[in-house]
Amino acid sequence: MKKDKTLIFRAFIFLIIFTMITGFIYPFVSTGLSQIFFSNKANGSIIEVDGKKYGSVLLAQQFTGERYLWGRVMNIKTDIFTDDEGNPLMYSVPSNLSPASDEYKELIEERVNKIKAAHPEKKDVPIPVDLVTSSGSGLDPHISPAAAEYQIERIAKSRGITEDEVRKVVEKYTKTKFLGVFGEDTVNVLEVNLALDGII
Repeated sequence: MKKDKTLIFRAFIFLIIFTMITGFIYPFVSTGLSQIFFSNKANGSIIEVDGKKYGSVLLAQQFTGERYLWGRVMNIKTDIFTDDEGNPLMYSVPSNLSPASDEYKELIEERVNKIKAAHPEKKDVPIPVDLVTSSGSGLDPHISPAAAEYQIERIAKSRGITEDEVRKVVEKYTKTKFLGVFGEDTVNVLEVNLALDGII
């Protein structure tokens, strides 16, 4: 009986010790270190200029104007979440449509027609697939360099600047493969658009 009480007491002590380590010490230390050394990333990689927050480089925003670089298709919903005042909040979700379904084919065709209508000068140029498909998360903030290049002429005409000027901005916010091998080259849509507007 005495041995059982000793084991229970030891187990309780270990429970307290590991609760303190994993529940308090580790979270506080890791949070503190991240705030000291990686403050921007730890707080969501928010782009903030003169006290105004424009969004996170990690989350997509929907741009539809002719003057802007368009990102991947976003399946926008406003029917579930609301803010504290009851206003609907926009959010994006991935599509569960099968690529083999007629509905999906019709959706892609609609998107292709929209892209073609906005880029009549590109009638003989294949449309990059990421301009007519959504990402797995529905919130991918990047597009391929090919998708960005496809839009440069439209953006330049809309803004009254040269294509080279737009291209330089795109190149500035193009991230190359990690170590030149892993992943793909990507262009951050939000950063490009903020730079085109002279915000960053």
